[in-house]
This record gives sequence, C-alpha cells and structure tokens, in this order.
Amino acid sequence: MTGVESPAYVPGHGLLKGRTAVITAAAGAGIGGATARRFLEEGARVLISDAHVRRLKEYEAELAGEFGSAVAALPCDVIDDTQVSALFEAAIEKHGRLDVVVNNAGLGGTSDLVHMTDEQWSKVIDVTLNGTFRCTRAALRHFRAGGAGGVIVNNASVLGWRAQAGQAHYAAAKAGVMALTRCAALEAAEFGVRVNAVSPSLAMHPHLVKVTSPALLAELTQREAFGRYAEPWEVANVIVFLASGYSSYMTGEVVSVSSRHP
Repeated sequence: MTGVESPAYVPGHGLLKGRTAVITAAAGAGIGGATARRFLEEGARVLISDAHVRRLKEYEAELAGEFGSAVAALPCDVIDDTQVSALFEAAIEKHGRLDVVVNNAGLGGTSDLVHMTDEQWSKVIDVTLNGTFRCTRAALRHFRAGGAGGVIVNNASVLGWRAQAGQAHYAAAKAGVMALTRCAALEAAEFGVRVNAVSPSLAMHPHLVKVTSPALLAELTQREAFGRYAEPWEVANVIVFLASGYSSYMTGEVVSVSSRHP
C-alpha cells in the first residue's frame, strides 16, 4: 500500500488563549512534547513535566526561546504521589490558575505473558494506569476547590480496544485508562469538569523507534488506512480540540486518532 503524505502543519488559532495547562511526559519529540508546543501556539500557558530531568530542561529551554514565560517545567515521576501533588501546586503558583490537564505519561514494552515478570507488569501498570489515576485525582481536587470547571485529557491507545501480541500489560493499562476516563467524567460533571481521552494508533517518535523493531514498525505502518504513521502533532491537534471550547458538550469520550484498519 502506498502511503499518503503527511498534511501541512496547522497554525494556531488562539483556541486556548488565557488558559493554563499541565502536561505530563512532555519532554522531547513525542505526543507530550507536540502537545506542549501546540498548546503554546494556541495561546495557553503550560507547565510541562517529565521524569527525565535533562530532556525536560532542554525542551523547556527550547520552548522558552520561542514562547518566553508562557512555559515552565517541573520534573515529576507520576508513580510518586508527592511529586504529583507538587506539580499541581507549582502550576497554580507559577500561572495563578489551572484549566487543563493532559495526562500523557505512560510506559510500554514488549514481552509475551509466558515470559513476563511481575516487575514488568507492575511497572507498566503503575506508570500508565496508576499514574493517570494519581494525576486525575489531583486535578479533580483542584478543579472542585476552584469552582470554575476544567478539562482533563488522558492519553489512551488503540491497544485498549485491540489485541497485539507482547502488549498485554500495556493494553490492560490503556483499557484501564479508558474506563477511568468514563467513570471520572461522570463524577466530575457535577462540578463542571470534562474528562475525555484520545486513543492513538501509531504516532512516530524517537522513543518508539528505540523500543520497537523496524520490522514491527513497518508492519504496523502498513496496517494504517493512510499507509503512514501519524505525526505526533496530529494527535496533539485532537487534544487541543478536547481542551478547547469546541468540545464543550463532550465528556467521558475516548476519541480514536487512528487510521488503522483490522
């Protein structure tokens, strides 16, 4: 199948002007980094976090060179609730308010169940599912206390719906993120908070290349209807939509950002 060329980059339209966002796992060239850049281009102020301190500092410096004081950064490992709490307090201290939270932190890996250790399973679950829970809980507490509503966007995956060998831990975690999103949305609606998720299939970035074999990447790419992988900013555009007023009547939804076919 011949791949369709990636579309032209979409310029910002001020969709998030005046809003403040926390974005986890936002250091580098993946979905989190692309989301931080798109939010800034749409007029938001952002606090980016990541467990990788060096990469976080480098990306903060890069973004600050373009967007100035609209960007700040704080290291945060989402498996540590103390660090999670500090992250949200820092957002309020730095920018004076909190409007949007993007839970992008996740951890993958490949291992068949017959070889998978308890440690491999637990680590993926703790970062990908439990980390999303911790950040969602912290965000909801701030939003409820603030009384002005808010938005949470979680990063799920098509593997929460579809099976892939070697991905039982990651798929279980992402299916959990989907269920968490729906339940949190019902609870948060009473104080004006929306909770949705995106479900990407294949968004190419350097970390994915490092942990996935070229043969598997080629196979997964061929299964995409467009015959190409998504650019991280294409996923980020959907996150922008879910964070903006254009999705004001959407909550509890998991939006597929995928051209993948069976």
